[in-house]
Amino acid sequence: MRERTTKNIPAGQLLAAAALLLIFLGVMWEFIPGIWLRILVFACGLFSFFLVLWWGQRIQKDESDFAGRLCGDIDALMDGHEIPDYHPYEETGISRVRGKLLQYDDKMRESCGRSDQDKQTIQEVVSHISHQVKTPVSNLRMFTDILQRRELSFEKREQFLATMASQVDKLDFLMQSLIKMSRLETGTLTLHIGTNGLYDTIAKAVSGIWAKAERKKIEMTVECDSRIAAEHDPRWTAEALENILDNGVKYTPQGGSIHIHVRPWQFYMRIDISDTGMGIEREHYHDVFRRFYRGQEAAAQEGVGLGLYLARGIITAQKGYISVKSSVGEGSTFSVFLPE
Repeated sequence: MRERTTKNIPAGQLLAAAALLLIFLGVMWEFIPGIWLRILVFACGLFSFFLVLWWGQRIQKDESDFAGRLCGDIDALMDGHEIPDYHPYEETGISRVRGKLLQYDDKMRESCGRSDQDKQTIQEVVSHISHQVKTPVSNLRMFTDILQRRELSFEKREQFLATMASQVDKLDFLMQSLIKMSRLETGTLTLHIGTNGLYDTIAKAVSGIWAKAERKKIEMTVECDSRIAAEHDPRWTAEALENILDNGVKYTPQGGSIHIHVRPWQFYMRIDISDTGMGIEREHYHDVFRRFYRGQEAAAQEGVGLGLYLARGIITAQKGYISVKSSVGEGSTFSVFLPE
């Protein structure tokens, strides 16, 4: 049924107007000629008075009904039910207000859903951090106890101290990675993006993993014209590329190879990083970029599962993207695309 609209005039104002009308009639009574005309004017004034009273009561009833329906609608939404008898296509005041209530309810439910998801994510992050920290801390405690309680030879003490230093390095790497992850996820990572040469950026990334590659006798080659440039932050992009290269060195066997090839690609500069490592199964292409993800075949290798996650976040923050193509047992190619 279509809602009847009335002007929202307070009942007190209507009563005041009626009283003024009666006072006006009383004052003008002596100036109206003829008894019948006086009776007619008086009857019209009296009718107007009762009409104003009825109108005020009707407005009060409409307001009361409107408030009652709104309270009922809010109670229904708070209980998780739908609004009863809601007709979204009616052009009435109550329908418009009900529509806004539904929009607000949807936004609140979406916000609550995001809050629950954020809580779950925080719990997962805390669980992963606890797991990653537990092993090096336990090792440090064990070696500290041995050094304090036992008489050891100079060589043995040096060996234990070297092992403890490696565990400290692991903890430091983990903390630094978590700090970077936090800055990336909270949007506080400061990037200085400009048109910069890619040759120097790649050289910086390669220098960070060169020693590891040398220890495994992995051959590294770079194919990049020194004149090629792209829109990027040299420091953070070098770190993202170093994370990809470190991943390649880690999962490439002794005597393997890594090749870097840079070339224009449509509206981007494309950087292909190809290795001869163990490869990635197709169904895990997306998983390798997840936070703390480590495949079963990678469990034996050192790592915390943040390198590729950080790399993708850094490149995405510069309006670029990363893709991967791989064959199990033959190697992988990570392609980084940066705006020209």
